[in-house]
This record gives sequence, structure tokens and C-alpha cells, in this order.
Amino acid sequence: MTTIDYLSAALLIAGATFFLAGTLGLLRFPDVYTRLHALTKADNLGLGLTVMGLALQAESWAAAGKLLLIWLLVLLAGASIAHLIASGALQRGIRLWKR
Repeated sequence: MTTIDYLSAALLIAGATFFLAGTLGLLRFPDVYTRLHALTKADNLGLGLTVMGLALQAESWAAAGKLLLIWLLVLLAGASIAHLIASGALQRGIRLWKR
């Protein structure tokens, strides 16, 4: 195995760790707003690390560019959907969690 393989494996493991952290945030946080925050932040970073790990193993620059494009589209979609869910929750009167 080369250095690129080790770096790619480290990035993939780090990405999976962030996905796990986002899932734990979804399960543990008290309200819809904090759950959305945990999911969007952790999953976007996890996907970014995963894309970087896969891009290191890509056979061409075109394949790496397509991975980057997919990541950017997921970033836009995730932010848009999180905003729509939060707006819908506010319109329905779901309040922020307070101690």
C-alpha cells in the first residue's frame, strides 16, 4: 500500500465518523432545530471527507471533478431542505427547546 492509500483510508474513516456523529445528534438532541443542525453540519463534512478520500483513488481528473460536483449539489440540496423543514416547523408553532 502506498501513502495515497493510507491517506484515502484515513479520510474515509474520518468521513464515516462524522456520519456517525450526525446520526447520534439526530437521535439525542431534543428538538427539530438542533437535530437539523447536527445532521446538516456533520453529514456535509462527512460527505466532503468521503469525497476527498474517493477522489484520491479516482482514475482521472474528470472522475474527481464529478465527485466534487456531486458533493456541491448535495451541499446545496441539504441546506435548502434543512431551511424548508425549519421554516415549516416555525409555521406550525414548534418552539425552540429551552431548559
